[in-house]
Amino acid sequence: MRRLRLRRHQSMLRIVAAVALVFGVTVIPLAQAQRPAGPNRPSAVPAGYVITPFGYFHPSCVRGIASGETVLADGRVQHMGGTVDAIAPVCSHPHYTARGEVVTGDNSRVDPLTIVHSWIEDGSTTTSTSYGKLNATWLVPSAPTTFDGQTVYLFPGLVDYNTDETIIQPVLGWNSFFGEVWSVASWNCCPSGTTQYSSPLQVSTGDTIYGLIKSTCKAGTESCSKWNITTKDKTTRKSTTLGKTPSEGQAFNWAQSSALEVYEIVQCSDYPPNDATTFSKVALYDYNFDKISNPGWSITDYYEGLNPQCNYGGQVTATAVTLDY
Repeated sequence: MRRLRLRRHQSMLRIVAAVALVFGVTVIPLAQAQRPAGPNRPSAVPAGYVITPFGYFHPSCVRGIASGETVLADGRVQHMGGTVDAIAPVCSHPHYTARGEVVTGDNSRVDPLTIVHSWIEDGSTTTSTSYGKLNATWLVPSAPTTFDGQTVYLFPGLVDYNTDETIIQPVLGWNSFFGEVWSVASWNCCPSGTTQYSSPLQVSTGDTIYGLIKSTCKAGTESCSKWNITTKDKTTRKSTTLGKTPSEGQAFNWAQSSALEVYEIVQCSDYPPNDATTFSKVALYDYNFDKISNPGWSITDYYEGLNPQCNYGGQVTATAVTLDY
């Protein structure tokens, strides 16, 4: 049974890669492609879609950005050596939230909102201006004890609260890349309607993950056009960076010290058995790069009415946020 499931998974990855090539999309090697949505996906999500930290996407709308490549303001990619794509990729397919709500390909939205309703809970804060830097550290949990095709994401992030259209984030994911293991990548959703990620790295339970989001502009720039997102495994000293990724003209004034996002959870044992993840050494900076001593983190729940209910909640201090599950 497991061997058959692996063959099916490999076949789906070949389909993902083939579709992406037809649409002129740069893909990370097959073993690193996103996991195709499984039978427990919402009924509205078509077969062949893949899971990302921003919802279910058509594979042609998900792009891997290799080390040394830069996404330009118009969505084109400048490759190592200086060559630039002739045209910018534009997603012509709708994507879907974790609950199956449709979002049109032109990046407009249908209520409810596209980002927060994919989440279970987060520790967040806002400002009337904008932030310039956010970093946090957390441990890779144990693998879930049951498998129902689920994907689990844990990350900090920055969002423009006024638009809620884009999030930039260093992400730890289980069953995201490489199959039923933990991995990290840095993500930006969604320039030109596509979602972009850096080269993923496999990580192990107990490893220390460091996530960094930083403006590339000089101090005092309230709305920087380019950002660096780095996800580092401090245990192995390996890292992956999405460099100079565009902000789409947004000012990031909504910070998540931590967030839990899941797909296709069927039972509570589909979560890691640790029961909680703590994001420590959390540091948030304003757009002058001055550290904010007490950001005022608070736990927001998006789990009311969801099934299953798994003892969700959390605790906060100025420099640490714990998410319970």
